[in-house]
Amino acid sequence: MNVEEVIFDVAEALRYPVLILALAALALVLVEAGAFAVEVVQRRRRDTARLESVAQAARAALESGDVKTAERELHKVAWSGAMASTLDLIAERVRGSGGADRVAKALADFDFQSLRRLERTRVLVRAGPALGLMGTLIPLAPALAGLADGDVARLSRNLRVAFSVTVLGLLVGALAFAISLVRDRLYGQDLSDLEFVVATLEAPS
Repeated sequence: MNVEEVIFDVAEALRYPVLILALAALALVLVEAGAFAVEVVQRRRRDTARLESVAQAARAALESGDVKTAERELHKVAWSGAMASTLDLIAERVRGSGGADRVAKALADFDFQSLRRLERTRVLVRAGPALGLMGTLIPLAPALAGLADGDVARLSRNLRVAFSVTVLGLLVGALAFAISLVRDRLYGQDLSDLEFVVATLEAPS
């Protein structure tokens, strides 16, 4: 067995795993699209005046020592579960010992969590087209072999697979790119809201 045959066999062995991964990538990006739609709807009530009002109400509650009321107030501007958890940590830590450092840690953890969330679609931006390209090239070898043998049915079948996977891969990449782009802005705004809340709670009386 020569090197060319080994490479051909490896490529053929990858045919079905690549097709399965391409379908899995499509399913994943559709799930992410649904979650993204929910995130956009949740943030439709975002308003600077409301944020200021809630932050001031939470500050008043903390000044009277009522952390639970402050947490309830801050939840009014929590656009996600991660943001709600971070706001709870801020309310608990901002008036405590070493509050500034502990609050900064909570904000940093929120930022890292947002980046992890973004990584899922950012990976698909590259993985989708890569799988599409692999799924295109792998069937071309048997398609050309069918052409050489005069087997038009084999040629047509493999070309259909090749072009279909190309479209699927590009669709996955385009959707993932659009979701990542908008999510990056949304999560940046979330972090900005958290920083504003912290600044309001830490401001001197």
